[in-house]
Amino acid sequence: MALWQGRSKRKPTGGRLTLSRKKRRFEIGKEPVFTFVGSEKRQVSRVRGANVKVRLLKAQFANVVDPATNKTQKVKIITVKESPSNPNYVQRNIVTKGAVIQTDLGLAKVTSRPGQDGAINAILVKE
Repeated sequence: MALWQGRSKRKPTGGRLTLSRKKRRFEIGKEPVFTFVGSEKRQVSRVRGANVKVRLLKAQFANVVDPATNKTQKVKIITVKESPSNPNYVQRNIVTKGAVIQTDLGLAKVTSRPGQDGAINAILVKE
């Protein structure tokens, strides 16, 4: 089912608004994409303005920054340790922004939006 991101038919008070037009194609959104831990898999979709959005469906590696040395490394993701958006995402190994992932270097907090950016960027967390 398509998500409509247009204006609501109701006012904040609950009264009805008379819309001046019907729904438009550019007001339609997409369902959220969950990024799982696994072998790399991407989905490329055309968005408004003929731009391209890369959605990450599965990821095996993350770009992790060590704040002490300020160096970035591409490291393997082992598992998802905690997720502020949904505790169920930990059991399903879904990576979202703000999730804490276990990597080869240690625990890292995800700073990018994998379903929007097409990459997992993280910062190393002291344990």
